Amino acid sequence: MEILDFIINNKNYLEDFITRSTYHSNAIEGSTLTYAETYAILYNDNSFKIEGKEPREIYEAINHKKALELVFKNLQNNEEFDEKFVKKLNETINRDIKDTEGYRTIQVFIQGSEHIPPEPEKVPNLMMYYIYNYNHDEQDIFAKIAKYHIDFEKIHPFEDGNGRTGRLLINYELLKNDLPPVVISKEDRIKYFEFLRNNEVNGLTEWFKELSTREEKRMEKFGYKNN
Repeated sequence: MEILDFIINNKNYLEDFITRSTYHSNAIEGSTLTYAETYAILYNDNSFKIEGKEPREIYEAINHKKALELVFKNLQNNEEFDEKFVKKLNETINRDIKDTEGYRTIQVFIQGSEHIPPEPEKVPNLMMYYIYNYNHDEQDIFAKIAKYHIDFEKIHPFEDGNGRTGRLLINYELLKNDLPPVVISKEDRIKYFEFLRNNEVNGLTEWFKELSTREEKRMEKFGYKNN
């Protein structure tokens, strides 16, 4: 996986990508940390003072970085994409905030969405089929990612952190297929949610392609060369 190797071995781009991914993914969910504050937390920039922020927001930043590193590790070790991995990803996202294990046991609702996720007792079965179908789907990678991202967010398998977990899974699949990752910016939050709300697989597919191409151009500025 040439792109994953580049990300891991290029310190400047690694810090840039992890900081942007963390800042924007958390901001989409309501975090008020600035980009500079996020970087300071993730990379111990002691020259930058952080005041007036909730401990939760600081944990969210640290946890997202650790979850992204878990994605890298899973890919490097060529481990299976299974329910255990998805659960571990979500547990990492929620560590020291809401220490839940496994799938949700309560009914949840999505703010700003008419869609009501399935009852908790249905989640284990739905996720079993989700993982099986995901691993056996051989359609175009971007179309696959768009379809399964929408499906994941509709199941909403966890009590908290579904959006963050789902966005990490997008980049898991892109990097697994040696494609540039994507960063969904907080400025595109409404556009992104509209794709999900309207089940716009085709629109989301094309948008992910565009974001991946944009990220490749950014990588080139850090020295990446597409062979």
